[in-house]
Amino acid sequence: MSIYKKLFEAKKEIGKISKDSTNPFYKSKYFDINGLLEHVEPILQKHDLLLLQPIDNGKVSTEIWDTDGKPGIGNNYVYSCIELPKINDPQKLGSAITYYRRYTLQSLLGLQAEDDDGNSATKQVKEERKPALTQEQYDTLLLPQNKQYIIGYLNKCRMSASQREELVKLTK
Repeated sequence: MSIYKKLFEAKKEIGKISKDSTNPFYKSKYFDINGLLEHVEPILQKHDLLLLQPIDNGKVSTEIWDTDGKPGIGNNYVYSCIELPKINDPQKLGSAITYYRRYTLQSLLGLQAEDDDGNSATKQVKEERKPALTQEQYDTLLLPQNKQYIIGYLNKCRMSASQREELVKLTK
């Protein structure tokens, strides 16, 4: 049996995934990577499929291998990968890895899940449409006579977190 037939049979058993965890910061639901793996891996293993999620060359990959396949012959695996962002903070990098593991697996298997992140994604798109604050504009805003201008301008611009923090401090 081909890997695609095995995946087809496994997907019928996996069904729809329900988001079982809550993100208190964003007040949204998500499926925890451990819960997802607990649900998916036994079904994949039943169909002689091995799930791997290596990190290589700055990318998180999800690979599903057909353990019955002969190495080097035909299609023995499927994969999905995504490049990690450049993050120096190990804790933030770990969070990104977990997030990307979850979503590369969801994408690779085409798992159905409710999209309760739609509202936050829409908000982010609207935020990205705001004009970026240039360094010249930023320097001008720092002039003492411009504090009232700063307050009005803060709501109109997309800027780095450090720029926003500094400007908020200056307006107090």
